Amino acid sequence: MKEATLVIIKPDGLHRSLTGNILTRLSETRLFIVGAKAVKVSKELAEEHYRHMRKASFFNALIDYIMGKAHNTRRVLCLAYYGEDAIRKVRRITGSTNPEEADPVSIRGAYGRITTKGLYENVVHASSSQSEAEREIKLWFKPDEIVVTLYKTKLVVQESSKLRCWDNKNK
Repeated sequence: MKEATLVIIKPDGLHRSLTGNILTRLSETRLFIVGAKAVKVSKELAEEHYRHMRKASFFNALIDYIMGKAHNTRRVLCLAYYGEDAIRKVRRITGSTNPEEADPVSIRGAYGRITTKGLYENVVHASSSQSEAEREIKLWFKPDEIVVTLYKTKLVVQESSKLRCWDNKNK
C-alpha cells in the first residue's frame, strides 16, 4: 500500500553534517521525496509535534532539543517520503528510538547517542503510524509544499491576510 511518512533530520544531525549520510541511507528505501524544507522550529511547533510526550519529565529538554538550543543550530530538515510501505521501510532504516538499542547499521545506531542528562540525540524523527504520519505532515507542511496530493484539501480565501514575498526591486 502506498503511504506517506515524515522524516526530520534533527539539529544534532545538521550540526554534525550528517545530512548527506542520512539521505544516502534513506535512498535505500526506494521511496520518493515529495516534500523537503529547512524549518526554524518555534516553541509552538515543537510542543505540538511532541504533544504526546507533554507529561514526560524530559518534555522541556525535548522541546529545547528539537528547537536546536543545545546545538546552536536553530533548524531541522523536514522530508515527506511517499511510496509502497513507506512507514515500515523508513522505520527499519532509522532504527530504534533509543540509540543504544538501535541496530548499529541503522541511522540512529550509527549516529545517535544518549546525553549525560538522559536525552536521546537520535539524529532523526520518523513517523510511527499512518495516523501519526498524516498529523505530522499536515503540521510541518502546507498542501502546496508537497508535490503530490496526499490528503484531502480545501481552498480558503483570506482577503485580509498578509503574505511576505520576495522584493525583486532591491537586488
